[in-house]
Amino acid sequence: MSETFRQLLRSLPDFPEALPDFDPSAAPADPADLFRQWLDEALAAGVQQPNACSLATADEHGRPSARMLILKDIDDAGWLFATSRTSRKGHELTANPHAALNFYWQQQGRQVRVAGPVTELSAEASAADWHARPGADGSDNPDWQLYAVRPREIEFWQARHDRRHIRHRYGPDELG
Repeated sequence: MSETFRQLLRSLPDFPEALPDFDPSAAPADPADLFRQWLDEALAAGVQQPNACSLATADEHGRPSARMLILKDIDDAGWLFATSRTSRKGHELTANPHAALNFYWQQQGRQVRVAGPVTELSAEASAADWHARPGADGSDNPDWQLYAVRPREIEFWQARHDRRHIRHRYGPDELG
């Protein structure tokens, strides 16, 4: 059974036939601009929820966990997401305020990784985010917290059929 499952996994297609081109030398200096460009291209390609990403956190012992969530915004504070302070990720971010986001757009063979320290944004910003959620009923949620990942690195990854995948990394020097 195990060998059959392994064979099944190996037989699955990797990437779509047509992949977009990516020339890192033409990439904008600001990684947020490149992200917005790739997000627009993902939308044009029919990617559902291109703002969905995996958030990886770790507890005080370094044990990782990951889950999917929605990117709220990118601004001067960083790459924004929100959750309840009392959730597992809220507890993990209190104990170990570092995280990584990973966006994956299979239809284009693209990934974007964002990693860095996480800060809590103001109570006012958190309340505004809570009230702006779809289905908001006007009630308050004091446990709702808006967070910002302040990137220490961002990597854009473009698949290629020849397996010479393109990686374009923004490190501390480019991120300020």
